Amino acid sequence: MPRDLFEVSCPCCQAKLKLDGELHAVISHEEPSRPPAIEDLTAAVAKLKGEAGRRDEAFRKSFEAEKNQGQVLNRKFDELFKKAKEDPDFGKKPRDIDFD
Repeated sequence: MPRDLFEVSCPCCQAKLKLDGELHAVISHEEPSRPPAIEDLTAAVAKLKGEAGRRDEAFRKSFEAEKNQGQVLNRKFDELFKKAKEDPDFGKKPRDIDFD
């Protein structure tokens, strides 16, 4: 005697499941078709070759910025030091206790 099976779609992977309600079991499943990961192999290779150049350029910019970082910090320090000498109250924040 054939049992009634019903189809359900999996919410995670969209696979089609055939279930037996009486046995509370999955009888069969059918995975959905997926598109290939790489449509055009030559375009993928060209993209990978271009990424190497972009990585090198990003590294070079980062390296140049890091080389200049010390000079930038020294210049900022000198400017703030000059302001502190000119105005003794420069950078001092009022404390809660000072308002009393």
